[in-house]
Amino acid sequence: MSGTRVATLVLAPLLLVSTACAVQHQGPKEQQLTVGVVQKQIRAGMSQAEVAEALGSPNIVTRDSDGREAWIYDKIGTEASYASSGGGGSILILSASHSTSVSQTTQRTLTVIIKFGADGRVESFTYHASKF
Repeated sequence: MSGTRVATLVLAPLLLVSTACAVQHQGPKEQQLTVGVVQKQIRAGMSQAEVAEALGSPNIVTRDSDGREAWIYDKIGTEASYASSGGGGSILILSASHSTSVSQTTQRTLTVIIKFGADGRVESFTYHASKF
């Protein structure tokens, strides 16, 4: 077997695997729902398709007594932080150490309500964000 043929037999499967991995990671970027995203992306007059493209699918879809739709996005997130500090010293064989640690969790909520007119376009939108 020639060196070129051996190299081709060895490298071809590796090339296919690396290409498959590269293609697999080229999906659409998933955008996190934040107040900034809502302020930047949503405008009166947008179609429902444009809103869905900007924010994704709503959690709740309702209709009022006039048949106008409202989409509700309700997101809850938890942030956790952990901090530790330590001090220590040693003299010959004796040792002493002192450490403290603190953990904290914070809940964040974001509720977005988008109301559509009879024509299916954004009539108004509101949002409420809280952190506790």
